[in-house]
Amino acid sequence: MRFIALSAAVAAVAGTVALAGTATAQAPDKIRIVGSSTVYPFTTAVAETVAKTGGIKAPVVESLGTGGGFKEFCSGPGPEKASVANASRRIKKAEFDACTKVGVNGIIEIKIGYDGISIAQSKAGTPMKLSMAQVYLALAEQVPDKDGKLVANPYKSWSDIDKSLPNIKIEVLGPPPTSGTRDAFHELFMEVGALQLPALKELSKSDGKAFSKAWKSLRRDGAYVEAGENDNVIVAKLEANKNAFGIFGFSFLEENAAKLRGVTIDGADPTFENIASGKYKGSRPLFIYVKKQHIGVVPGLDKFVAEYVSDKALGKEGYLAGKGLVPLPKAEAEATRKAASSQTAMSAEGL
Repeated sequence: MRFIALSAAVAAVAGTVALAGTATAQAPDKIRIVGSSTVYPFTTAVAETVAKTGGIKAPVVESLGTGGGFKEFCSGPGPEKASVANASRRIKKAEFDACTKVGVNGIIEIKIGYDGISIAQSKAGTPMKLSMAQVYLALAEQVPDKDGKLVANPYKSWSDIDKSLPNIKIEVLGPPPTSGTRDAFHELFMEVGALQLPALKELSKSDGKAFSKAWKSLRRDGAYVEAGENDNVIVAKLEANKNAFGIFGFSFLEENAAKLRGVTIDGADPTFENIASGKYKGSRPLFIYVKKQHIGVVPGLDKFVAEYVSDKALGKEGYLAGKGLVPLPKAEAEATRKAASSQTAMSAEGL
């Protein structure tokens, strides 16, 4: 599967770049990729493969977080700007509009697979089984009291939430607001957990704005610790503290399976099989976004995309599955390859 860079397309790109005030910018000799730390290892593997087999210089891959990646990706259309954004969530309409505003037109959305948001701990710690509701009660800034009124979170240890849980301090390390993993954690864990609590379920019906604020707000008293965009930092801290917990993508849990275990959530472990089957509910799709304007201008971008969507990369037996990426179902995989091969640009509809 190869992309064909037509001279007319190149001319159109040049015209767009000129309009954006970057006509004098020189196309770089290598692809620049920015964004999600979760998608980073998958994109790096593809970059290394295409550099070895495609006759191009190794792409530069930077881990900035999904939000930070989109900010850089949408900073302009010039060839010196990032050509690809890694994302652990779908692009937001505000981000799409920011791209359009500065002349970044023709964004190709490519879903690459699925990942699970895992809560992990050291294997030296006490094994944990939690419900989504218990995760909410541990980490939300406000929780319902016995009368259903929202109050400042009083829970200091896990046993304060439920006597069946260990009497250890609540300490959870996770990503900052710029991270797609943080966004996904809010939606997949905090919102779902809130809805498992009767008082908050009622609040969702009576005051949607107040309910939204409740599940989107994490504690700021030290129970939740922002550990930055580098998930390896969280892994190191979990090794050093057997009572701490960390939030990151399943691929990092898989990579560190010798020293970490995943926490069972609502009866399901964060495993490859459970994520693929949908049994583990804390899963989310992963994406890359490609500037159509850069195809035929930035050397090797077409080869990079073709390698990424190839069966040897994204297939069930592909090398990305070996790194923890949960492959797309057949129909979704076909849609991904079609979008890539046809260079179909996405629209803002549905965002």
